[in-house]
Amino acid sequence: MTIYLNGEFMPIAEAKISVLDRGFIFGDGVYEVIPVYSRRAFRLAEHLQRLQHSLDGIRLANPHSHGEWATIIGQLIAHGEAQDQYLYLHITRGAAKRDHAFPNPPVKPTVFMMSSPLPPPAALLQSGVSAVTAPDNRWLRCDIKAISLLPNVLLRQMAVDAGCTETILIRPGSNNERLFMTDGFMTEGAASNIFVVKDGKLLAPPKDNLMLPGITYDVILEIAAANNIPHEVRRIAVTEVFAADELLLTSSTKEVLAITQLDGKPVGSGKPGAMFARLNNLYQEYKQKVMRA
Repeated sequence: MTIYLNGEFMPIAEAKISVLDRGFIFGDGVYEVIPVYSRRAFRLAEHLQRLQHSLDGIRLANPHSHGEWATIIGQLIAHGEAQDQYLYLHITRGAAKRDHAFPNPPVKPTVFMMSSPLPPPAALLQSGVSAVTAPDNRWLRCDIKAISLLPNVLLRQMAVDAGCTETILIRPGSNNERLFMTDGFMTEGAASNIFVVKDGKLLAPPKDNLMLPGITYDVILEIAAANNIPHEVRRIAVTEVFAADELLLTSSTKEVLAITQLDGKPVGSGKPGAMFARLNNLYQEYKQKVMRA
């Protein structure tokens, strides 16, 4: 695998980063994931805009302009063997003496990128996936795509331990975390955004500090608006999640999937529903249109 590190392309086995890198010591950095179809980055401007939001959130200057990022990304895509890929982009505050405060003067950020083949979700489109619920015990700046992902790792592992694909996160509505199943509200998945479908209406949680603003999330809402699909963006109570006719999962690598089982019980009919089928078809059409443009 050829990767990009601090201005150079090299085999991954030759990549070296200081043990004093603040990403390693503190998790002091941000990341971005960009899908690539037919060797073209999908919604690159939106991904770079989200990257800028994350960098601003941790007070780290962007090491490259949008044009420079586009050039580097294009070169990395060319190094990959697959036509469809996903890029992982990782920026830390750099290597410095261990101190919680920012290095003063600032040091050079560490910039790392790699590309992997994008796995096809075909089998999961037919069957849907299973999920579990858990209290959302993360920090209050989930809108920053930070590399310090230990809470997400532990929450996602809960799903793996249960033989499921994802953990749906419920933020307790009170200070009593034990009441999250009765007074809480849904934020997102451990590594995805979640939509609720009820009585033909698509419901989406709001983009605030408690969730990561997904690029695929945006596309789904744009598609709903363009095709007169009833939809609403608002806080979604945990009781609405369990009463849903359908649940949908979206992310850059999984695109759109139906959640057909939640906490061991079927969602709706227990099979991918009509809203999923329509939105997935419209998403695939949109994707093809964008990539042909």
